[in-house]
Amino acid sequence: MAKDKTVYVCSNCGQESPKWIGRCPSCGEWNTFKEFTVRKENTAASAAGSFRQASADGSTRPRPLPVGDIISDEQPRLDLHDDELNRVLGGGLVPGSLVLLGGEPGIGKSTLILQTVLSMTDKRVLYVSGEESARQLKLRADRLVPRVTGSDARKEDFLSRSPCLVVCETSLDQIFLHIRNEQPDLVVIDSIQTIMTEAIDNTPGSISQVRECAALLLKFAKESNIPVILIGHINKEGTLAGPKVLEHIVDTVLQFEGDQHYMYRILRSIKNRFGSTAELGIYEMRQDGLRQVSNPSELLLSEHHEGLSGVAISSAIEGVRPFLIETQALVSTAAYGTPQRSATGFDLRRLNMLLAVLEKRVGFRLAQKDVFLNIAGGLKVNDPAIDLSVIAAVLSSNVDTGIENGVCMAGEVGLSGEIRPVNRIGQRVAEAAKLGFRRMLIPQHNLQGFDPSKQKIELVPVRKVEEALRALFG
Repeated sequence: MAKDKTVYVCSNCGQESPKWIGRCPSCGEWNTFKEFTVRKENTAASAAGSFRQASADGSTRPRPLPVGDIISDEQPRLDLHDDELNRVLGGGLVPGSLVLLGGEPGIGKSTLILQTVLSMTDKRVLYVSGEESARQLKLRADRLVPRVTGSDARKEDFLSRSPCLVVCETSLDQIFLHIRNEQPDLVVIDSIQTIMTEAIDNTPGSISQVRECAALLLKFAKESNIPVILIGHINKEGTLAGPKVLEHIVDTVLQFEGDQHYMYRILRSIKNRFGSTAELGIYEMRQDGLRQVSNPSELLLSEHHEGLSGVAISSAIEGVRPFLIETQALVSTAAYGTPQRSATGFDLRRLNMLLAVLEKRVGFRLAQKDVFLNIAGGLKVNDPAIDLSVIAAVLSSNVDTGIENGVCMAGEVGLSGEIRPVNRIGQRVAEAAKLGFRRMLIPQHNLQGFDPSKQKIELVPVRKVEEALRALFG
């Protein structure tokens, strides 16, 4: 009988070492190595058992094949009956893929997945819960039925016909047993931090347990061609809990973002082996579940900002989706001597840069004033094209003069005060025209190869910040 093996594992990246090291040679973090005990014989037995379960038909291990002999037929994707989720995944769920959905506690990860699997009435789904009891899941399902069906149909009748199976289990060996008995079309693990295997002599949620369970689930998904969705937590640094190698194991990493105090949720694709990572899904959290937001521009714009100072509308792009957002600014005299700079939903360092451009290139004295910036709706926007709207909102608040209603803008501001061109200008202009805006300020360079006469909105090309301010305030 082999002896137990003691290893040290980095809690940040998963790097192993036979002895304790102060600084991880892989990620460079200090004091991240933790001691773990691994039973070597159990690991081998578990791996062999997992392979036998997946190869019950008597097939042998795959042999090396020439690349030309490999069959590359594109398999049809599983329709999740959720347009936002399907688009972020690249058109649906790929059979045999391993998808990791991460997010902060209480953001709505379990609600999104349970709502999705309840709508998949044509597929047999096994929902494995390691955190909630079956009664808690039933109460949540009752609340989500009106959102899934689109009406207040009788909940018991709909749920009794649903092919979704629920089991509360934390042992990976028992989960594989349930999968073999039920033969589902989709497996959901909620959450990966609660699952444990007997191969590792550590508590659930530890680095070794999370990595080993994810590796065995990946092996199962590839050999059985059954897709698996893992739900994961976010740590205090804002990254997925567990070793960094977990993100390398899975095929797709989705992140569910949003502020619990706001109603909007954003689904981003951080990694996707079967599609683009530029897609974005937007949801609205309601009492009966998550509602898909097909046109976020109408919800992100306030209806009562006419005549108010410090408000500017910008045409931004997140991923490949254009939408209009409301930029709010407040400029006031510093009451405590030291001016404050605060930004919500926008990079504070970029705000300081834009304020320096205003002071140096345009001549506005803001050094002794407090500046507060907010992106309405609780969104976090990194698109540099909203620079022009940030400057316009700051100056509008500074002179206490509102921007004319029906005007939006898009443009990146350089250090010399020039308005730099932005990408996808056609989509930005079309989104503004669709929502009824009459004028739009765009960079001069973006007019090259762009016919403004065919647009339903007046385009005002600007080259410098001074030109943009004259067009807005006269």
